[in-house]
Amino acid sequence: MVTKKSMIKQMMMFICGVILVSCGQAPVNTQKKPEYAVIKISTANKELQTSYSASIRGKQDIHIYPQVSGFLTKLNVKEGQNVRKGQILFVIDQVPYQAALQTAKANVEAARATVATSELTYNSKKQLFEEKVISEFDLQTSYNSLLTAKAQLAQADAQLVNAANNLSYTEVKSPSDGVVGKLPYRVGSLVSANLPQPLTTVSDNSSMYIYFSMTENQLLELTRKYGSKAKFLEEMPPITLQLNDKSIYDPKGKIETISGVIDASTGTVSLRALFPNEDELLQSGGSGNVIIPVQKQNSIVIPQKTTYELQDKVFVYKVVDGVATSTPIQVTRVNGGKEYIVNSGLNIGDVIVAEGVGLLRDGTAIEPKSTTNNQTKEG
Repeated sequence: MVTKKSMIKQMMMFICGVILVSCGQAPVNTQKKPEYAVIKISTANKELQTSYSASIRGKQDIHIYPQVSGFLTKLNVKEGQNVRKGQILFVIDQVPYQAALQTAKANVEAARATVATSELTYNSKKQLFEEKVISEFDLQTSYNSLLTAKAQLAQADAQLVNAANNLSYTEVKSPSDGVVGKLPYRVGSLVSANLPQPLTTVSDNSSMYIYFSMTENQLLELTRKYGSKAKFLEEMPPITLQLNDKSIYDPKGKIETISGVIDASTGTVSLRALFPNEDELLQSGGSGNVIIPVQKQNSIVIPQKTTYELQDKVFVYKVVDGVATSTPIQVTRVNGGKEYIVNSGLNIGDVIVAEGVGLLRDGTAIEPKSTTNNQTKEG
């Protein structure tokens, strides 16, 4: 016979069993580690492309200023017109300069007449002196008058040359073949040599100068590679120009000069390249990028997207025992910053995370999704 006390005991044991079962061990966490594509580091010989900001200038950009003052009476060209050397671009009011030339010619004739008269007087007095009719003082005075007359003739001749030059300057001519730029002044404008801006600019655009700068270290690297600046200029392969719209200009150009002075404020040195411009696609004052090919031997090159920056330092996530480990590296930016040459911090055979580095944290366990090689284009 089951007693009340026994029933309570059995009920308590049942409740405790249920509690024990409900408080059992939690199920094992089966969440998978995140998958990331990775790159296995190797080296190869590669041709890299380094980009430098560049400005485009005509082979000659000549600012045209008048040499005499006056009102513009003729404007013989239009903006963008091709002109030849010696072609008349502008005409300045010639009337006052023609009058000045006529006056100068008259002054020359008068001076010549004075010289002739002085010579006659001197010769006459020289004969009278020999006959002891006049004193030596009178003879010397006549000779001095002759010298004065000759000096006045020379001065009149100089004024004639100056007047003729001033008249010729009223026809403003192109100093070279080229293309006419902006025309800020029109017929009737009063112009002079002290204009705030030139009458126009004539640009020789048959060939174009491309100016760009590189750092001192970049120049040193190239100089050491070729042995000297002279060999660098001689043996450097043709370079490419990327226009402002990101299109590539054809044909290629050649580096001609390297400045001998480093800009102390920027730490850069200026270079100049020459590009042909037969199709007149390049315009003086334009901009673009110079792309220089660089051969790298046994280099480690990684995509920029595999890195991240922190406090001006560059890092990658190296995969060590299945864990993403933040690793600092020393790099040189190439191909417009799209790729980095790794100078230190990585070795052959290392594995790094290839994408999604912005979502990772140091010490995160990951599962490599796919493995590629960092050298995608061998030279």
